[in-house]
Amino acid sequence: MTLFSLARKNIQRNLSNYFLYIASMVFSIVIYFTFVTLKYNDDLSALKQSSQQIKGLMSASSVVLLFFIVIFMAYSNSFFMKKRKKEVALYSLLGVRKQKIGLMLFFENLVIGLVSLVFGILLGFFMSQGLLMILVRLMGYEVVGSLTFSMEALINTTGIFTLLFLFTSLQGYRVIYQFKLIDLFHADKQGEQIPRASLVAALLGTVLIAFGYYTAASDMFTSEIWRFFTVLGTPLMVIGVTIAGTYLLFHSVSVFVLTALKKATSWSWKGLNLIGVSQLLYRIRANAKSLSIIAILSATTITAGGGVFGMYYNAEASVRQMLPNTFMWKGETVEFSQQDVLYNEALAVKNLRVDNEFSFFEYTLLKESDYNRLAKLQGKDKELHIAEGSTVLLDAAYDERFSHDFTGEDFKLQNGDSFHVEKMYTESVLNFIAAGTVLVVNDQEYKATDADEIMMQVVGLDNDLKQQDVSKDIYQQLSSEQQESFSSVPQSYEDSLATVGALLFVGSFLGLVFLAATGSIIYFKILTEAEEDQEKYAILNKIGVNSKQILKTVAGQVAVIFSAPLIVGIAHSVFALLAFSQLFNMNITKPVILWMIAYSAIYFIYYIFTVRSFYKIVRQGN
Repeated sequence: MTLFSLARKNIQRNLSNYFLYIASMVFSIVIYFTFVTLKYNDDLSALKQSSQQIKGLMSASSVVLLFFIVIFMAYSNSFFMKKRKKEVALYSLLGVRKQKIGLMLFFENLVIGLVSLVFGILLGFFMSQGLLMILVRLMGYEVVGSLTFSMEALINTTGIFTLLFLFTSLQGYRVIYQFKLIDLFHADKQGEQIPRASLVAALLGTVLIAFGYYTAASDMFTSEIWRFFTVLGTPLMVIGVTIAGTYLLFHSVSVFVLTALKKATSWSWKGLNLIGVSQLLYRIRANAKSLSIIAILSATTITAGGGVFGMYYNAEASVRQMLPNTFMWKGETVEFSQQDVLYNEALAVKNLRVDNEFSFFEYTLLKESDYNRLAKLQGKDKELHIAEGSTVLLDAAYDERFSHDFTGEDFKLQNGDSFHVEKMYTESVLNFIAAGTVLVVNDQEYKATDADEIMMQVVGLDNDLKQQDVSKDIYQQLSSEQQESFSSVPQSYEDSLATVGALLFVGSFLGLVFLAATGSIIYFKILTEAEEDQEKYAILNKIGVNSKQILKTVAGQVAVIFSAPLIVGIAHSVFALLAFSQLFNMNITKPVILWMIAYSAIYFIYYIFTVRSFYKIVRQGN
């Protein structure tokens, strides 16, 4: 029997063990190949200025994905080698030379890798068109040129992954030379080094996580911690203490919790609870490092995905906050389609400067009657009645953290006039790009104010997000000076989607790859331990423990191993996203909850799959 045929038979015999690894690798290659294909695709030029932005994003994402795949492959390969050590020792005991055993393992890894690569590239090619359509739709575009097979993407993907598979294959080759025969036979009884839990470590882990959460939830503009560590240093510090705290959480805190549970005889003496909690105590302590990595990776995926999805979800609201009118520009009106026009108004306004430290800003003076008329047209229920000598200030860009609140103060104009600020609203009736901050005064005060008067064209259209053609038509008719003041809801929305849509596309698929890999890592670890526990469950079965009780114990143990890093990861992401929402002054609660539910649902599928496989292995030992 040749080495190739032996390697092929070994792969066929262990296919069930390799399946999830191969599936995760194929999915990773599909996403990588798609990213690289989009990077080299010439038809993206149809997306105008966004094309270079997308290509740069795809390049960066490919590097991140590749870095993660390297770690995942090395980690997964170590599990497979651990499972095969006894088999390798048996070959050696039967007189097979080490070189041949090493070559057999080398060929096995290489064949698995190359098969994954072929399937990944084929699926990647057929799925790329669909993924491109998803990207285009997320970015708000209707159509784009067809996606053709990219030879550059093929060469890039094949070259890089072939090198990676050669590297992991060499790892397999070296196994036979790294361990003594006795060590290989007892490899299944060697877990990760079990650290001793200590009260100091448990308290330190709790304090570190609490400190990280407190800092993340603090206002970065007023917090002394943020001021001390600086805006750039504080996030790095929070990440560092959270990672350290997470490791100590699984290393020590969980041990105290499970030990206390074990000592609660009213619970532990029921059924197989004592056996289950004892095994959990060993596994969580032994795998503290792995569980910490999975928790941090889950937190990163949920935070990045939730943040980008939140920005995408709020894209329209953010545009409408700044642009209450579909179109607005300074100067005379132009001809355009009147099909969906809700209103088309010409307003007289005055531009002026205020005599204070903010005098470098130009303000727009608007009549009370014009405000009320526009507010009614826009469906706002606010109607102003401003006293003489007073004003209402409209600032759509106001942020209480670093904007000045002028309520109750006097605005002194450079022409000598003065107005008392009655109220300040963050909702305007004029587009911020064209008008900036607005001072609304009564009609008599407006007439009496000595300032140059200009005309503003204000247009509202039905179904305004789909009015790109009208926007282009108007823009092309304006002079270069008018174009500088032109603001357009459909154009701003399109520009916003072009950025956050591409980020959402990349973030979603990177998140899926990370999720597939983390689920696979837990799966590999648990099934490795399941094979080690076969004898224990066989003994339980012989002394009368039925299958239902065993399944309940298995499901409970796997649930804790799966849920512990997920719960910790979600907790980390909640505080990270809280800081994100405060920084961007954005409500992202709903999109974040939806993202967490989607992530947890896919994670739950891995849990079900793992429980079934674990139980199957245990039953085989009976």
